[in-house]
Amino acid sequence: MRASRSLRRLGDPELIGAAVVRFVHDGLSELRSRSTELGESVDPEALRSQLARYFGEMKAIVERHGGTVEKFIGDAVMAVFGVPQVHEDDALRAVRAAVEMRDALPELGVQARIGLNTGEVVVGTSERLATGDAVNVAARLEQAAARGEILLGPETASLVRDAVDTEPTEPLELKGKSEPVVAQRLLILREKAPAFARRFDAPLVGRDRELRRLQEAFAQAVDDRSCQLFTVLGSAGVGKSRLTAEFLGSLEDATVVRGRCLPYGEGITYWPVIEVLKQLPPARELGLEPAALAAIEQLLGEEQASTSSEEIPWAVRKLLETAAESAPVVAVFDDIHWAEPTFHDLLEHVADLSREAPLLLLCMARPELLDIRPNWGGGKLNATTILLEPLSSAESDELLERLLGEGPFDPDLKQRIRDAAEGNPLFVEEMVALVEASGDGQVTVPGTIQALLAARLDQLEPAERGVLERGSIEGRVFHRGAVQALAPEETQVERRLTGLVRKELVRPDKAQLAGEDAYRFRHLLIRDAAYDALPKATRGELHELFATWLETHGAELVEVDEIVGYHLEQAYRYRAELGQADESLGRRAASRLWAAGRRSLAVDDGNAAAKLTGRAATLVEPAGPEGVELLLDLATANEYCGDLHGADARREEAVELARAVGDRVMELRALCELSRLRTTTDASFTADEALDLGREAVRELEPLGDDRALAAAWSLIGMGENLRGTWQGVESALENVAEHARRAGDRRRATEALHLLSASLFWGPTPLSIGLPRVEAMLEDIRGDRWLESWAIRPVVGFYGMQGR
Repeated sequence: MRASRSLRRLGDPELIGAAVVRFVHDGLSELRSRSTELGESVDPEALRSQLARYFGEMKAIVERHGGTVEKFIGDAVMAVFGVPQVHEDDALRAVRAAVEMRDALPELGVQARIGLNTGEVVVGTSERLATGDAVNVAARLEQAAARGEILLGPETASLVRDAVDTEPTEPLELKGKSEPVVAQRLLILREKAPAFARRFDAPLVGRDRELRRLQEAFAQAVDDRSCQLFTVLGSAGVGKSRLTAEFLGSLEDATVVRGRCLPYGEGITYWPVIEVLKQLPPARELGLEPAALAAIEQLLGEEQASTSSEEIPWAVRKLLETAAESAPVVAVFDDIHWAEPTFHDLLEHVADLSREAPLLLLCMARPELLDIRPNWGGGKLNATTILLEPLSSAESDELLERLLGEGPFDPDLKQRIRDAAEGNPLFVEEMVALVEASGDGQVTVPGTIQALLAARLDQLEPAERGVLERGSIEGRVFHRGAVQALAPEETQVERRLTGLVRKELVRPDKAQLAGEDAYRFRHLLIRDAAYDALPKATRGELHELFATWLETHGAELVEVDEIVGYHLEQAYRYRAELGQADESLGRRAASRLWAAGRRSLAVDDGNAAAKLTGRAATLVEPAGPEGVELLLDLATANEYCGDLHGADARREEAVELARAVGDRVMELRALCELSRLRTTTDASFTADEALDLGREAVRELEPLGDDRALAAAWSLIGMGENLRGTWQGVESALENVAEHARRAGDRRRATEALHLLSASLFWGPTPLSIGLPRVEAMLEDIRGDRWLESWAIRPVVGFYGMQGR
């Protein structure tokens, strides 16, 4: 019997239909029943009948345990386990089948010798014939066995060590082997036992001081009813997550919530916040004031009200403070080095302004956070930042000893692991997992942690590895339904995932999608190793499949456009790299990224909008009226970020494209947007030019009724009047901008116009008797929009001052 992994990875086109050589860790056995005496004493027809029963019974036993009969050679049987269907316990299945076969043979009037072995084989996918040294050794073990005896090769014995009792044979001189082989004679098979019991508790070593500081920060937050910002910096695998887990496990009577920043986090500004919000009681139940409630609901996609980028941090702070009234809140944010600047601003806003609420913001990041945010936590009395250093040699030794226990251990291996790990705890832990899996402690230490993880994943059953690789497409956290969608031929996804949990590669996590089970890679580096193992063509195909699945199953996600757009973008780029660019795929990706960019613009997140819209513009060549619209949105985002040169260039492109397609409305709109910017960037551009162009655009556009273009034209007129210093003209233009923007559904421009209008009423020639009632009425109309209220209150206060009130 050959117990082998399937040699095809799920969906790997490079491997399908090819003969492949792999190192494997299952078992191969060959059963031979010598029936010479039977043949001499039984009638030929009776012998034929008995052999038919014998072969039929052996085939049924093999198939019952999930194996496949490879071939009959005379009265010998060779069977394979793991081809074509892989099971994580194929070696144990092979042993169980061998025992059942041996026990069934006496009833057939024969006895058998059985040999099982593990090793490197070649499998042809057309005939599925296993060949190689492992097959030959199994045959030699069978020949060396006594009647009724089962001999296990060393590799097979190590794989089933906790399910069997064995005794070693004398060194066997086997044909074709240069060195004697010590086999294991099977004595007892424990039916209920696993093949080998895994112990992998990953003790915390060398982090007592850091753990104490974390606990002290939490105690201070509770005692002072204050907010504490605690940041743990460290390189990948150094133990940030392990330290955090130890700390969280020590807490009592605290509300723990967690959010993560995604590696494709460009534009997914508030994703970690949304994760945290979903773990807290609903905002309505917490009794938040209406303005904060509206901002939270808008952030969660439940409302369409206009919310500014200043209002969101305030609302999140209020929600966290309210949640902390009943119990201290610990908010953990993973991988903030991937976060957008807006999210960093939000965290610092909460840390700076939170009062009378026991709140601990626990952030984890790689040291490159300080490259993009040099002043992170600086100057704050309530902020602590620590850097996790690699373990010392003594601490690495302690971790090794605690992981290995009393197991067999090559003295030289400790030094080799320590030298390669360089104090990285994850490296040490994964190396020990390989040592335990090898059974004899003789494992070559890879030179880097990436090589280590790739080597460990290479030891997985292909079906499990296929599931792991498909999970890596979604990211650090992935959902069972997504894996099934990416591997429709895999019928045991849940079982494979359970196996990966047992192997400490993934762990269950909180699902982001209703009705789903979620899993998290135990470390991001494991995810990266699984992802990197996929060919680019496969990655492209799987990213597209995942995006299609998420469009259906993730529609309730607030930032579904960003995520779907990212995966479609990845699919497009991988295919383009291989010379197979799919323009329709690029357009799908661009559409999603553009929609996400517009959403970011709506909440004044210019950085995210610029990145998202810019990525959309690089995927497809802007064309037609839609291309003009894309360029104008990108220009607006550039302007928000202070990239005025980029904004000017994009608007010039928009003007030229609109002219090329003969769209006069879009041309006028783009020209007005371009000219409005130049009123502040080009000293040679005069007020008269701005007014002439704006008024001509209004005359052409009014009969056509395009409110978005009219808003742009009136905005240009307002800038021209501003250059002239004619406040009445500014006021009239802004009123028109606000009206047309409202009709067009452009909340951003309407809001901008209203806040400038309130100021123009005060600073212009409008009499107090007219201006004050107007701004008071305006203030009532915009109640609930705190940003606009703050602007409208200013002229009200000014007018009150004029009255001596």
